[in-house]
Amino acid sequence: MAKGNINVSVENIFPLIKKFLYSDHEIFLRELVSNGTDATTKLKHLIAIGEAKTELGDAKIEISIEKEAKTLTIKDKGLGMTMEEVEKYINQIAFSGAEEFLEKYKDDKNDTGVIGHFGLGFYSAFMVAEKVDIFTKSFKDAPAAHWTCDGSPEYTLVEHDKKDRGTEIVLHIAEDSTEFLEESKISGLLNKYNRFNQVPIVFGTEEINDPEFTPKTTKDKDGKETTEAHKQITVPKIINNTNPAWIKKPADLTDEDYTNFYRELYPMQFEESLFHIHLNVDYPFNLTGILFFPKLSPSMDMQKDKIQLYQNQVYVTDNVEGIVPDFLQMLKGVIDSPDIPLNVSRSYLQADGAVKKISGYITKKVADKLTSLFKNNREDFEKKWNDIKVIIEYGMLSEDKFFDKAKKFALYPTVADSYFTFDELIEKTKATQVDKDGNHVILYASNKEAQHSYIQDVTAKGYEVLILDSPIISHLMQKLEGGDTKVKFTRVDADHVDNLIKKDENVISKLSDKEKETLKPIIEAAVPKETYTVQLEAMDSASSPFMITVPEFMRRMKEMQASGGGGGMMGMGNFPDMYNLVVNTNSPLVSEILNNKDEKAQKHLISQAFDLAKLSQNLLHGEELTNFIKRSYELIK
Repeated sequence: MAKGNINVSVENIFPLIKKFLYSDHEIFLRELVSNGTDATTKLKHLIAIGEAKTELGDAKIEISIEKEAKTLTIKDKGLGMTMEEVEKYINQIAFSGAEEFLEKYKDDKNDTGVIGHFGLGFYSAFMVAEKVDIFTKSFKDAPAAHWTCDGSPEYTLVEHDKKDRGTEIVLHIAEDSTEFLEESKISGLLNKYNRFNQVPIVFGTEEINDPEFTPKTTKDKDGKETTEAHKQITVPKIINNTNPAWIKKPADLTDEDYTNFYRELYPMQFEESLFHIHLNVDYPFNLTGILFFPKLSPSMDMQKDKIQLYQNQVYVTDNVEGIVPDFLQMLKGVIDSPDIPLNVSRSYLQADGAVKKISGYITKKVADKLTSLFKNNREDFEKKWNDIKVIIEYGMLSEDKFFDKAKKFALYPTVADSYFTFDELIEKTKATQVDKDGNHVILYASNKEAQHSYIQDVTAKGYEVLILDSPIISHLMQKLEGGDTKVKFTRVDADHVDNLIKKDENVISKLSDKEKETLKPIIEAAVPKETYTVQLEAMDSASSPFMITVPEFMRRMKEMQASGGGGGMMGMGNFPDMYNLVVNTNSPLVSEILNNKDEKAQKHLISQAFDLAKLSQNLLHGEELTNFIKRSYELIK
């Protein structure tokens, strides 16, 4: 029998471990199951290369609860340890990691996610246990060992009569951690951290049909058949899938396999994914995984933290910031890399060279997959565009390398339901949509219904009109305009139709300059001058008499500010609502307003025309709308 003190300079280190890591105390189970998994997979390797003269047998990890004894046991059939190995790995190496950990992080109460990084996995048991027993027998020809420690630096190590190979860790659960004696709690943790564990995990039992029993079928006198109930038997319940889809070769998987895996990952998700990307690389780092493109709404209010990070099939986190590019964190799926430690701080991840390479690889792989989908089945890609465009547009804004690739497959739909890439769009419109200054004007609408009249005026001139309605499109337009080409995006309601793409030809006004000088102050007096700028323009006589337009620059800056950012304009505070009221000097109604000598009737006509213009832009609300309706009924009478 051996007694001793763990070599440690920090007085009573176990309460410090428990207190310091209390917010993460549930990960003790993940750490202990991971240790059992390592012991099993290492033994499997030694048997394969002939260094272990034993049979692997039914290698599984068993977890059991004894409520009355207040114990939680984790048992494996792996390598096991000799007494000398217990002394080395439990009392020296692991605890030196514990001491290093506390010394480094004792003053940083926020950075607690570093247990595995310091080899501290086993000692996380003392976060929930007041005493821990280890019963272990090595695959080598050596006596079994029993190590016990009650949460002080003192331990006892003696020989034991354990006959079967492997390690059994018994946690005597502390009074403040009795929740870990509940089956539902342990089941939840195993499902969270270990549902794809490499080694089968047995926890609890389940009822299944007895495979050796064949139900009998009998007939009554009328010939009606009756089959007896199947015999049920109780068997140990294996709670994990040891062979998940992401560790298989893509060639071995069907579309149905990917669909089933998506459902396995997200059992509460009712919509299927649009498509998947299978990641598999072994140089310059190891990484496997499957990413799914979910169906997204145009809204930016989307949940992140749907990609699960694993290390050798053990769950680490669903916060993949620093590992997966920001724009792809709206995807779902799994990434598994042994090159990422089980627990590391975020600052460590951001500074790690391998992690940065992983992020770049994932970006490239996603871009290559999207390029392939676009080239191989453009029609299907177009159908999915509205469901994936926010991710792609976000990526084009945030990652220059992705932007360069995405310009080849990013789509720009028109009001006529045609889809163009940027280059196709430029080629399609170069003959008709270049203004007199050489600017290539791309016209767009953000809402097909709300801007219907403007769209109608523009398409009547033979111009293409895009539908661009995502919340970050203003930022992307800014970037596309910043290239070498003289491209300018303009919304259809930014000006009247003849000014959107200024050509050399001018429409002649029916009103003289003197008449216009008389008319302008009359209309200005009837509209709020702090919000509306009156502008007299000669247009086709069939065009609307009054039209409200929104200056492109101000509206776009306002949108960019609302969605985060605003170019160099962020210091200016909130942008006010500002509009132009364009008055068509060739409209018969405008001439009537000018020539009407009844001041009350004149104001009446201006108000009605102004309200109609506001109505077309969805700017008429409340009392103004009520008055407009009353006035309209009077006109009918």
